[in-house]
Amino acid sequence: MTADANGDGRETGAAGAGSGEARVATRHRLVDPPGLAPAVGFAHAVAAAPGRTVHLAGQTAQLPDGTIGAPDLPGQFHLALGNLLTALRAAGGAPGDLVSLTVYTTDVPAYRADLGHIGRVYRRHLGRHYPAMALFGVTGLFDPQARVELVGTAVVP
Repeated sequence: MTADANGDGRETGAAGAGSGEARVATRHRLVDPPGLAPAVGFAHAVAAAPGRTVHLAGQTAQLPDGTIGAPDLPGQFHLALGNLLTALRAAGGAPGDLVSLTVYTTDVPAYRADLGHIGRVYRRHLGRHYPAMALFGVTGLFDPQARVELVGTAVVP
């Protein structure tokens, strides 16, 4: 495995693996090994650089008054990701410090259908920085109005 020509720290195992697009600067090594399907919108593994681990609690589209601020999935994803990054910044981190992100949604088919819009929302917040990620369909979240919840882990220098 070798680092790609962009020098962004993402390792690829075969020519063309990974998206080849510019990414948010990160000191962590993103790894996409040969033998696995190319990682698109995530990294198969992240070798975190030394630092302080920050565990980010599940964030929904909750506004400061406690209400859910958007009815649709992309709108809720936007607010939830903004809330997650607010918590990360309050802990001294930056978006490029995220090493993993877990997405819980109550509607996987709607998430897939809105993936283009959700991807644009994601890139507004995180650029082309793709940590290790997972998506889980769940029957419900704590707030019945929430359609998505995000949980993250960061390693902050």
